[in-house]
Amino acid sequence: MAVVEELIRTDNNETLSFGNYKLDSKSKLDNFEFGGDLYKVKTFKEITKLERNGMFVYESVPGTAVSQLMVTDSGVTFQVEGPEDAQITLELEEQTEYKVLVDNVDAGQMKTNLGGKLSLSVELSEGSPVAVKIEKIG
Repeated sequence: MAVVEELIRTDNNETLSFGNYKLDSKSKLDNFEFGGDLYKVKTFKEITKLERNGMFVYESVPGTAVSQLMVTDSGVTFQVEGPEDAQITLELEEQTEYKVLVDNVDAGQMKTNLGGKLSLSVELSEGSPVAVKIEKIG
């Protein structure tokens, strides 16, 4: 996996890839259509952020490259790569329990807050994508 030079793209398996942590200055792409929704991505070495229809979806500090992002009613899956460990925040259902798997290792259960935010830390190194799977419990 590598950075997404075009900032955001649709993959063959109908998932999204976005983010370029190698950029020195902020870059953004707005009004990217996917699945009937409009996406906006902002990315560079310090932060990567994705919005859908003006609503928060994903944020990482520092910036990351995300591939094969798939959001369903039961959770979210993606692969993430970056030059160093990252703090990732996702928007999910509020006040809901989720099981978190990082590289197929159970990282425990987490409950979203009133705003539906779930935050996790992921150990990253450049050139080695890490699989993240977050599944709703119940």
